[in-house]
Amino acid sequence: MVTFTARRSTPELVTPARPTPHELKTLSDIDDQKALRYYQPFVEFFRPRHGAPPQAPAAAIRAALAEALVHYYPMAGRLRKLPGGKLAVECTGEGVVFVEAEADVRLEELGDPVAPPFPCGEELLCEVDDTEDVLGRPLFFLQVTRLKCGGFVTGFYTCHNIADGFGMIQFMKAIADLAHTDKLPIVPPVWEREILMARAPPCVTYLNPAITSLLSNGPDGDDSSKDIMLSTPPEAMVTRVFFFSATDIASLRTHVPLHLAQSTTTFDVLTAAAWRCRTSAIGYQKGERVYLAFTLNARGRCGSGVLPVPRGYFGNALFYAVIDCAVDELCGKPLGHAVELVHNAKIGMASEEEHMRSMVDAMAVQRELPPVVLERTYIVSDTRYLGEDELDFGWAERVGGGIPLPMLAGSIGVSEYTKCKNSDGDYSTAMRMHLPRPAMDYFAKEMDMLLNN
Repeated sequence: MVTFTARRSTPELVTPARPTPHELKTLSDIDDQKALRYYQPFVEFFRPRHGAPPQAPAAAIRAALAEALVHYYPMAGRLRKLPGGKLAVECTGEGVVFVEAEADVRLEELGDPVAPPFPCGEELLCEVDDTEDVLGRPLFFLQVTRLKCGGFVTGFYTCHNIADGFGMIQFMKAIADLAHTDKLPIVPPVWEREILMARAPPCVTYLNPAITSLLSNGPDGDDSSKDIMLSTPPEAMVTRVFFFSATDIASLRTHVPLHLAQSTTTFDVLTAAAWRCRTSAIGYQKGERVYLAFTLNARGRCGSGVLPVPRGYFGNALFYAVIDCAVDELCGKPLGHAVELVHNAKIGMASEEEHMRSMVDAMAVQRELPPVVLERTYIVSDTRYLGEDELDFGWAERVGGGIPLPMLAGSIGVSEYTKCKNSDGDYSTAMRMHLPRPAMDYFAKEMDMLLNN
């Protein structure tokens, strides 16, 4: 694997290009979770577009960043803790961190497709120090790294309390749009965090046992020493990325029941297969209950009677769907049974307003707790449709990117899905898995058996 070192300039604060309101904006009860108090990294790779005039990427992006902050002015503020513990953004216009860098490496040396984990990924992100210390600090850090071939990389951290993955890419897309046009961002930002506030008083009427036990017992209610995923030291864990082509997905689909053949998505079948193989590989005992948690995006559901999250909303609008199942049921029945569990949980959560309202109320109640029980829980984060494909500077086009290796201990039980495209134009889904080494070998064999029937 290629290695390199980035030569960085001195970090600078970039402020909004024009004066912006100085006000206090309260976060929603979805935003205001202790579990989101960290900086989420993204790394995106670009190459010059054929025939476009040459550009100085860092200068163009820096100017576009200052203009974008006029519209996304809360991003230039600082997080404060209000009396009672609630978080709010003080819109001070103090600015965000910007770093210009260079690296003696070419895009073609970084892999095909360019997908996580990235070689020397830490060189493409600027120094943030403690990534879990978000109060009173800049909410966005951006490094633009010029490569030897003329391409460049944008590596950025965003405070997760301010935006989810969709919101982070929406802000980055605004920067890209403004870097090659004088028009406003295509999607104007919407704050409106009040739409995801808990009811008064909170009314938790529907929750999975994985969440209700956390509410009643606290984060130490279960014995995590029985779960090797929580008791194994981080240095004894290994990370591997599995790539699934269209042919692989078609092979997994042969296990899908006939009555679900038309409605089952790639996410349903891949997640069911990974959950089943992972559970078997870890060696949970027969009769124990295991959990699957995955996020659903509440955007785009205006008028459906679910939640009125408007277009342009860049705050956290993701909800957990949680499934629980006995080990012998999950691993002893055909894969089609697990596919049906995932499919039904997704449809049920996405179609019931009360399910999502209960989740908002629960998050307000358990603000200082994790969103779900971590013992025997597999968490999936599907980042394939965040909008990264739409990142386009006009004079430069995106060739790949995503979330680099997890930098938080708590993310070791999370698998991320990334959409990749190689130099031949073929798409695949990259799935990152974290397991103890013996379990990883077992997982790979189990998955291979499913792919080969």
